[in-house]
Amino acid sequence: MITIVYLVAGLSSRFNGKIKQFARIGPNNETLIELSMLQAKKAGFEKIVFVVGEKTEIPFKKKFGNNFEGIPIFYAEQKFDKETRDKPFGTVDALVSAINIVKENFVVCNGDDLYGEKSLKIAKEFLEKNDGKGCCIGFELGKVIPETGKTNRGIFEIDKKNNILGIKEFFDIEKNNLEEKNLTKKTLCSMNLFGLPKNALQLLEKKLYNFKKNNKNNRKIECLLPVELGELLREKKLELKLLSTNDDWFGVTNPEDEEIIREKIRKLN
Repeated sequence: MITIVYLVAGLSSRFNGKIKQFARIGPNNETLIELSMLQAKKAGFEKIVFVVGEKTEIPFKKKFGNNFEGIPIFYAEQKFDKETRDKPFGTVDALVSAINIVKENFVVCNGDDLYGEKSLKIAKEFLEKNDGKGCCIGFELGKVIPETGKTNRGIFEIDKKNNILGIKEFFDIEKNNLEEKNLTKKTLCSMNLFGLPKNALQLLEKKLYNFKKNNKNNRKIECLLPVELGELLREKKLELKLLSTNDDWFGVTNPEDEEIIREKIRKLN
């Protein structure tokens, strides 16, 4: 069995306290997270884990309970000490919160993104066939940067066999500055969709412990999944294969994105 882990702990300030995963963007008024779980069901996942936070735990449990169309749902809560921190310790901390629930190979992804059924299935099938190894689904850069404005993306360093050697964050990417950054529209980038072996949680737990120890006086710094996975790759403690997808990625960043994505999904259906 392969589990899918959704990171849904945080609230976006851009949504004024509303849960953007509950934005209704589907052709039948489905929420964003419902669309994603429907894709996961079609891809064959048999277990769902939500990593929730203080503000999202009750709404998610109220909306979904412990079952989605026959798939059991489990909950892990990401907590933090408000006396020493202004916010949680980031995506590694969120994922490690599920260490006592996830005992099998798993796919982890953002709960406010739509990756596509094929993308989820590619990651799941890789884990089924390659026990002990992991993967990342790479999306073409030209399809996941905005028409206007800037964005940041993790770019892969790979060998000739598509083994991932490292992940480097590129900042302030725009449609018109790809060449000067030595990037192209076809460059594959990370959108935080990783298939990981079960022992990755223990490895990340150790990374998180050291990160917290080294940054105990910083109230805002976050321990980020692509960065720490990149460290594990360099230390030869983890193997990740880069896989590509033809699926379209959709993400909700601002409230105005809802109508744009709703129209795109309507055209796909």
